[in-house]
Amino acid sequence: MQDVFGAENVAGCLVLSTCNRIEVYAEVDRFHGGVAAICELLARHSGLPLSELSGSAYLHYEDRAIQHLLTVACGLESMVVGESQILGQVREAVKNARQHGTLSHELSDVTRLALRAGRRAHAETGIDAAGQSLVSLGLELAAEAHGKHGALGGLRVLVIGAGSMSSLATATAVRQGAGDVVIANRTPPRAERLAAKYGASATGLTDLPAAIAAADLVVTCTGATGHVLSKATVSEALRLRAAGPLVLLDLALPRDVETAAGQLAAVRLIDLETIGAASGPRSGGDGLAAPATAAGGTAVRRIVAQELAAYLKAKRAESVAPTVVALRAKAATVVESELARLDRRLGDLDASTRKEIAQAMGRIADKLLHGPTVRVKELAGSPGGDSYETAVRVLFELDPETVQAVQQPDDDMLAWSLREVAE
Repeated sequence: MQDVFGAENVAGCLVLSTCNRIEVYAEVDRFHGGVAAICELLARHSGLPLSELSGSAYLHYEDRAIQHLLTVACGLESMVVGESQILGQVREAVKNARQHGTLSHELSDVTRLALRAGRRAHAETGIDAAGQSLVSLGLELAAEAHGKHGALGGLRVLVIGAGSMSSLATATAVRQGAGDVVIANRTPPRAERLAAKYGASATGLTDLPAAIAAADLVVTCTGATGHVLSKATVSEALRLRAAGPLVLLDLALPRDVETAAGQLAAVRLIDLETIGAASGPRSGGDGLAAPATAAGGTAVRRIVAQELAAYLKAKRAESVAPTVVALRAKAATVVESELARLDRRLGDLDASTRKEIAQAMGRIADKLLHGPTVRVKELAGSPGGDSYETAVRVLFELDPETVQAVQQPDDDMLAWSLREVAE
């Protein structure tokens, strides 16, 4: 995140990292320069060439980028549609960027919009009930592989890893009635702290085959770049264990379990691809089937569309503010000029009369400009809104340099602008 923020053309950024995605959101002053810098940094940090990364990469910009963040925050882009963990992960990404000073004003507005859309999605639709979390669905599939439905029912569980995903897996396994739960981690103290929190036991990775042999279900979700469970390791565990199926639940990306290990006899491998395939047509424990998921998704997409439309309309209306202020400024200049001419012709006006005339001229100008200024703000949010602003500039012969100057006002002009926009 700091490297992206320090890149040329980048004014602000945040990084969203989950178990199966990494996304960089950036505000840039040059599109191609910003994209090139971010792609180069992704390649450098991952250790992969750009040619290899390109097959897994996607790019959105402007309105589509905002829409994508909203759909992500609402859970529509998750492997298990509707899972609620992603909203907390977006919130954490925003907090992290703000703490490190990389969150620009524009990105702050966009992320606030995304978090509001996410909260609405979970509060106003059935997406929570229709979708299940990645961990919950994975454990459900694992239980079914052992002939159990809806709960782990005394199965012995080994969790490899001690990060946030492992913590969630441990908590869910305990809640679903698992028997002995053991947490194995490369750093034993971390495993011990997690185990103490959920009444489990802890171990290291020095004798992994023995730990696997003692389990019915192995859940692995580490951040390792290579395989944690190789075919050889699982083969050794099978040699040590008594008869019975062994289920491997791999929640990691990249994979923790070597594919060949899942092809061994008596082994069932459940990975992210398996979970993704199962999340669509399945029905949850509450009886909600695929139509409920589709209905929830449709309602959430409606929320995304509403929030995005309102945001874009407000931004477009905001963009015409300099033109509105410049128009008001020109009207004020005309009024002052006419008052000065009147003073020269009727120099014997008393202060009271001059004040009344000035107020009357000001009211006339305000009434004449009220319609055009209100309408240009309204129309700015509609398709082709730029043309209405252009029309106002042409009809009232506004100097482009004057409009540009309003966009970078001094303190007095800023106060005036805010007052005019509020009206």
